Amino acid sequence: MRQIVLTPQEAVEIEKEFRVVKRSVDARQKQLRVILTILDEGDVVDPTTAPLLDERQKPLDGEAIIVGAGPAGLFAALTLLRYGIKPIILERGKEVSERKKDIALLNRNEGLNPESNYCFGEGGAGTFSDGKLFSRSKKRGDMQQVMEVLHYFGAPDRILYETHAHIGSDKLPSIIRRIREYIIERGGEIHFGCRVKSLNQVEGPLRSKTKDKRLPVILAIGHSAHDTYRMLAQEGVAMEAKGCAMGVRVEHPQALINDLMYHHPSPELVSLVGNAAYSLVTQIGGRGVYSFCMCPGGHIVPAGSERQQGVVNGMSASHRNSPYANSGIVVQLPFEGDALAALEYQQKLEYTSWAQANTDPDGELRPAQRLQDFVLRRESTSLPPCSYLPGLTPSRLDQWLPAEISYRLQEGFKNFDKQYRGFVTNTALIVGVESRTSSPIRLLRDRDKLCSLSHNWLYPCGEGAGYAGGITSSALDGIKAATALAQNHFGR
Repeated sequence: MRQIVLTPQEAVEIEKEFRVVKRSVDARQKQLRVILTILDEGDVVDPTTAPLLDERQKPLDGEAIIVGAGPAGLFAALTLLRYGIKPIILERGKEVSERKKDIALLNRNEGLNPESNYCFGEGGAGTFSDGKLFSRSKKRGDMQQVMEVLHYFGAPDRILYETHAHIGSDKLPSIIRRIREYIIERGGEIHFGCRVKSLNQVEGPLRSKTKDKRLPVILAIGHSAHDTYRMLAQEGVAMEAKGCAMGVRVEHPQALINDLMYHHPSPELVSLVGNAAYSLVTQIGGRGVYSFCMCPGGHIVPAGSERQQGVVNGMSASHRNSPYANSGIVVQLPFEGDALAALEYQQKLEYTSWAQANTDPDGELRPAQRLQDFVLRRESTSLPPCSYLPGLTPSRLDQWLPAEISYRLQEGFKNFDKQYRGFVTNTALIVGVESRTSSPIRLLRDRDKLCSLSHNWLYPCGEGAGYAGGITSSALDGIKAATALAQNHFGR
């Protein structure tokens, strides 16, 4: 096994001849280079398998409930099956093909379904908001096992070796459907339209089945389950406010980002390495300001989970070939004290954002301002073309964003422009607000047993519990929670 540094053209030829185990693009110098780790003749490696999917599955003996069919919930279910435990998944939203219809209506500004949208439904938030498959943390576990499961269910080969792997929101739904079919074929259950109203009551087909016995529960809710957080607080589940980050989504022409990151590349070069991405970070006033969920060749989408929430997120299809590049630019916000403090702050900001752009109670317009105008604190009398389909309204985000966010964003953008001259331009715009970067709450759990500190039969996990940040890390945390449940409750 060896690492080689090549031109993009050379890399294309080498990839035809050798097995690649890792691939990344180095754009730090004016001449782009591709870094490949390849296998030489005689190298021995384990074959690509999905060890989580054990075909010699044990007979099912015992049951556990999983709340949520996002990556944490689905991978928890796969893990329980491996231990011979029947997973019963409760998902408040719809199965993925029906969910696509609700999202299409939302993008046409025809109303939001509070139970089926970019946040809620089979596959979780990541299914229709890009499908990035990497984690900033190296301590969460073996990410490769997650990649191998996704590859088994239809993800492309490249996710096994690319440094910043990506599937795309056009490809993920079919993969999620195959995972569901696998779980059901092996004895698991998935019930849609089941909203957990309390720890002892489930709305939907399992009410009578679960009311007379206490099954262990994996709580794999997403970061937008605000009503569930409030219910858990009322029922005494141990939790605390968690620091998170909020800000805006910035969108540039993708051609400009390619010029800034790739040093004015030719179209042929871009076709070889793909549209450019960026990762930006700075410190302003003692807090981090950084890019989040950067989507080359992507779109900005409406990401609220209730009506009248002015939330945005970004997504890219598998080819990442739209003419726009967008990214969240967010500010770290520490929270202490009241467990719901960060949630209340988040929701107030989202309602304020919505009110800046909408008069129709069901509207999904979003407030926007040209980037340079925002930095210079001036009005934008017009807006450039944008990928956000429901529509935009010019707004002085510099005036209504909280000062602790607005000031840091303005200074942060100035620093980013020093790093990449031309980043701050009025051909770019910012859209409000990017507020769902992570859970505003952490559900406290035992360090070793991973069960709730207040309820030893409840296993909070994933992004909604405050222990993950994206598809891969959420899946890994679901595996950990299910493994702990199997050991603690079934001795396996």
